Amino acid sequence: MNAIYGLFTDSDSAGQAVKALRMASSRLHIKADGIVVISPEPIEERIADLPKERTPMPWLAALGGVLGGTAGYMLATFTQRTYPLPTGGMPIVSLWPTGIVMYELTMLGAILTTLITFLITARLPNYRKQLYDPGISDGKILVGVADPDCNCRAELEQQLYQEGAQLVKEFSNRRSDVEGEGQS
Repeated sequence: MNAIYGLFTDSDSAGQAVKALRMASSRLHIKADGIVVISPEPIEERIADLPKERTPMPWLAALGGVLGGTAGYMLATFTQRTYPLPTGGMPIVSLWPTGIVMYELTMLGAILTTLITFLITARLPNYRKQLYDPGISDGKILVGVADPDCNCRAELEQQLYQEGAQLVKEFSNRRSDVEGEGQS
């Protein structure tokens, strides 16, 4: 991924930059999901144009719980029927021990599904170079465009400066660019 980004000092100017980039997206050949915003703190409420991302995590956790509970029921009943103990006229498959195993495996299924879903949606582990700037750690807000059109780079840089960017930089995660930096 290549990117051009600007560093902004406050969320108001960053919000104006996002709005201006969205309005100029057809002129600058910016894809709908190509605008990137990275900040040191949550700013979704202050910048209205940020897309609200939905996650399937609650539904997948519930499905994991149902599958875990079903596996718990099958495990408990299979075990109780495979090794029948003399119960003195009571049923071989008893309610309370089966319920305890079902409960525990329901929770285990929900927790493991949530953990796996989190790792997949967060793309962890990720060993590729990611878009980041040390200025974010100092409280600045990064607003940029991922994979911009080559013909519009200068105009995009000018647009970021007009909206109040303190500094505009380019980012590339290609191996040749990274290896070439140390050889100069």
